[in-house]
Amino acid sequence: MKPFQFKEFSVAQDKTAMKIGTDAVLLGAWARIDETVFSILDIGAGTGVLSLQMAQRSDAELIDAVEIEENAYEQCVSNFELSDWGDRLFCYHASLEEFVEEIEEPYDLIISNPPFYTSTFKDLEENRAMARHAASLPFEELLESCAAMLSEKGECAFIIPYEQEVNFLEIGKKHGLFPKRITRVKGREEVAVKRSLLQLSFESCEVKISKLTIEIERHVYTSEYIELVAPFYLKM
Repeated sequence: MKPFQFKEFSVAQDKTAMKIGTDAVLLGAWARIDETVFSILDIGAGTGVLSLQMAQRSDAELIDAVEIEENAYEQCVSNFELSDWGDRLFCYHASLEEFVEEIEEPYDLIISNPPFYTSTFKDLEENRAMARHAASLPFEELLESCAAMLSEKGECAFIIPYEQEVNFLEIGKKHGLFPKRITRVKGREEVAVKRSLLQLSFESCEVKISKLTIEIERHVYTSEYIELVAPFYLKM
């Protein structure tokens, strides 16, 4: 399998269960990065695509990633080393629980495309099931960990299924995290909302809510979507 070629980096994905998908690229393009951000953490890094997007988009001096699955971890490290930003990118092979106990300094931005596939494990090979199954990283653990690792004025950004939005925000609130931005994503105008892009912080404020439609028809993209992802996709 050939690496996935973006405009400023490429991502090998032959060793990982989860391949490059719209969700991760969308989140990496959408997340707001304050110019004061010094450190970024990517939880459940997979191939490392989100971290690489963060490196392309920001001057953050420290971009850490954490990945529990061994093959994905090795692939992520390799993708970091082959990029132009290898000196700023570092991947840890650990569970989130282990990682939270080890960190010494909080992060200014935390980003995650968490697993949320909820069918049975037996439908998928084990690694792919682990990468996609919500049981491997429950929202409760994810948000509690983010609250523990986020700097006082830091923000965290996620992409989740739209039907989980209310539940996710309730859990966030319990851990002192409140929404700042919400963008609801649908594939085409006539279909139901499929994903929620969420950016949270410790500050309770008025939420900026918007919507994003990806396609007008198959392979014909909306101007809003093109504008968002054009810095990354070769053919945009």
